[in-house]
Amino acid sequence: MNYSPNDYSLATRAALAVLMDTDAYKLDHRRQYRPGTEFVYSNLTARSSRIDDLDHTVFFGLQAYLIDLTERWDRFFTADIDEVCRAYEQRVADILGPNDVGSAHIRQLHSYGRLPLRFRALPEGTITPLGIPYLTVENTDERFFWLTNYIETDLSAALWQPITSATTAWRNRCLLDERAIASGVDTAAVDWQGHDFSARGMAGMAAAAASGAAHLLSFTGTDSLSALDWIDRFYPGSPAGAVIGGSVPATEHSVMTSGGRDGELATFERLLDLYPNGIVSVVSDSFDLWQVLTEFLPLLRDKITARDGKLVIRPDSGDPELILCGDPAAAAGSPQRKGVINLLAETFGVTAPNAAGYRELDPHVGAIYGDSITYERAAAITENLMRQGYASTVPVFGFGSFTYQFVTRDTHSLAVKATWVQVDGQGRDIFKDPVTGAGKRSAKGRLAVLGGMDGSLTLVQQASSDQETCSRLRTVFDDGNFVGERVSLADVRAELRASWARRSAGAVRGAA
Repeated sequence: MNYSPNDYSLATRAALAVLMDTDAYKLDHRRQYRPGTEFVYSNLTARSSRIDDLDHTVFFGLQAYLIDLTERWDRFFTADIDEVCRAYEQRVADILGPNDVGSAHIRQLHSYGRLPLRFRALPEGTITPLGIPYLTVENTDERFFWLTNYIETDLSAALWQPITSATTAWRNRCLLDERAIASGVDTAAVDWQGHDFSARGMAGMAAAAASGAAHLLSFTGTDSLSALDWIDRFYPGSPAGAVIGGSVPATEHSVMTSGGRDGELATFERLLDLYPNGIVSVVSDSFDLWQVLTEFLPLLRDKITARDGKLVIRPDSGDPELILCGDPAAAAGSPQRKGVINLLAETFGVTAPNAAGYRELDPHVGAIYGDSITYERAAAITENLMRQGYASTVPVFGFGSFTYQFVTRDTHSLAVKATWVQVDGQGRDIFKDPVTGAGKRSAKGRLAVLGGMDGSLTLVQQASSDQETCSRLRTVFDDGNFVGERVSLADVRAELRASWARRSAGAVRGAA
């Protein structure tokens, strides 16, 4: 009989859903392992990167995964096991046809009553060199050796995106910090220079929330509200007064076009009256960006400069560098030739050069660009503006799905691989080393990550028990229970910066 979800209670369906959070080919691995297998030990590692100049990633998301994992498996442990086993056998038969997978192992796990797994991991926020494992996982009871890699699919799917987004955000942060320092600006301004616009382009709100939280390790600007609830759930406890994420009143095209082309100037006026103070961001290319900059804003100049706040102009189409910085191929003297920043400077003026010789726009106006911004475009725009004498922090960048969704698990080749098993009481180092793909070579044996005085991290394969004891991989979850204190987002932010400082100091010492 084909499986029908209507045949079972909601509780049973929830329990079955947890058991199906894996790949179909794993359903019978329990019987495929060598007879006598008792323990399986695996790790999650970024093996390489498609980004040429990137040799590290940022570890993030494990605590969220473990909290969610235990909550989901609690539905299994509290469900009626007879009904769950019937549903499980039916589903497996629908997938595999006649089979001998059975459900005795599922019943046995239910009787155990908790997740028999041990996770050891680096501190979240660690700048992790490629090839260094973020974590290891193994079963804690020999009856459940099959569970270690049964959860591989779930583990990989849950962690690759927050790790990849955290890495992307930190790479952008380092670029913008570097440019801010070079142009004489306090890097505190960079906290708000990178703004998360990505939610609508992500693969559902769960992905948007996890990726958005990863963005907030490096920046504080965000419109991805789901990230804040995700942080409250999984990384709460930041100190009072800590700014986790924020935004400002802002328009969209439906607002700017609702009064028609002839009503756009009146819409600007109404918005300035609606927000007499603070920052307000206005999308300005619904019709003619250049008309806004050369006609509307000069007409509204006195009203804008009288505000206790900033009007932020947001272009939303075209080539970001040419729109912001000016198009050298456009007609001499044209608005297009000057670009947004120079046109704002003409109308509202600029500050005196700072100690490094760079100017900023009058504080009553600013610009944000949030369409198709990438690391390379952010680098080109800040370099271009600095050549023109502007501080690198003059524009704010909206990092959208073009930044956070044009990636895959293979961007940094994240993979869960088993490296050690115990069979009949005897530990065995295992590994893969395909002659057709050296990049997929795995580590071997039990693993340790040792930290050097210079901030470096070194992988030890076939590690001794003493090396495991000294490892930076520390037990965070053991036999169904969390170990030690959980971390807040502020803790992860602090670890990220401390990890980068150790790495940077080590690089300086190495160069010397």
